Amino acid sequence: MSPFLSRILVAVVGLPAVLGVVWLGGWWLWCLAALAGLVALHEFYVMARSLRPLVLAGYAGLVLALVGAQLGGPVWMLGGFLVTTALAFLQKGISETRQSLTVAVATTVLGVAWIGFGLGHVLLLRDIPEHGRTAIFVVLLAVFAADTLAYATGRLIGRHKLAPVMSPGKTWEGLVASTIAAVLVPFFALYDEKFLSIGESLVLGAVIAVAAPLGDLFESAVKRDFNVKDSGRLLAAHGGVLDRLDAPLFAAVAAYYTILALA
Repeated sequence: MSPFLSRILVAVVGLPAVLGVVWLGGWWLWCLAALAGLVALHEFYVMARSLRPLVLAGYAGLVLALVGAQLGGPVWMLGGFLVTTALAFLQKGISETRQSLTVAVATTVLGVAWIGFGLGHVLLLRDIPEHGRTAIFVVLLAVFAADTLAYATGRLIGRHKLAPVMSPGKTWEGLVASTIAAVLVPFFALYDEKFLSIGESLVLGAVIAVAAPLGDLFESAVKRDFNVKDSGRLLAAHGGVLDRLDAPLFAAVAAYYTILALA
C-alpha cells in the first residue's frame, strides 16, 4: 500500500473513533489521553535513549499530571507534573547509569512537560463549563484541517522551504494554506454559537494557526537532534503517535488560555 493511501486509511478509521471518545468526554477521554500520552512518551524516550531518560518516573509523572487535570484543573495538573522531578531524582539515585543527573532528569521532565501538559489541556478544554464539547471539537478540527491542507498544498504546489534545516518537507505555501484553514474552521464552526463572537472566533483561529505549526516544528527539531525521521511506525505512513500529536499538543495549550481570556 502506498504511503498516501495508508495515511487516508488510518485517518478514516482513527479520526471518527477519536472524535467519538472526545464527544463522550469524562474518564473515557482521560483513558484515551493517558494511553496516547504513554505511547507518545515512550516514543520520545526511545528517541532520546542515548540521554538515559528515567522512564518509570516519566510515566508516573504523566499519569499524575493527567489525573490532576481531570480531577482538579490546572493547579492539580501542575502538582502532578512537579512530582516527576522528585521521582526522576529518586530513580537516578538507584540506577546504575553513568549519565549526568542533570541530563537524565531534564530529558525525563521535558517529555512529561511536552506531552503531559499538552494532553492535560485537551482535558481542560473538554471540561470548560457549557461549551467544552464545542471548544475541543473546534480546536481538534482546526488543527486537523490545517495539517491536512498544509500537507496537500505542500505536495502539490510547495516550492519555498519553510524551515529547511529543521523540517525540509514543510513549505511556505503549505503554511499559508494551513493558516487559512485554521482561521476559517473556528469562524464557521462558531458562527451561530453563543460562545465566542465572530471576532473572537477569528482570534482563536489565528492563535491555532500559529501554535499548531510551532508544535510541528518543535517535534521536527527534536527528531533532527536524534537523527530520526519518525517517532515510530505505529500509525503506518503517519509515523508514530507523537507525530500525530505534535501540533495538537501546542494548539490545545494556546487555545485553552485564549478561550479563557475571550469567553
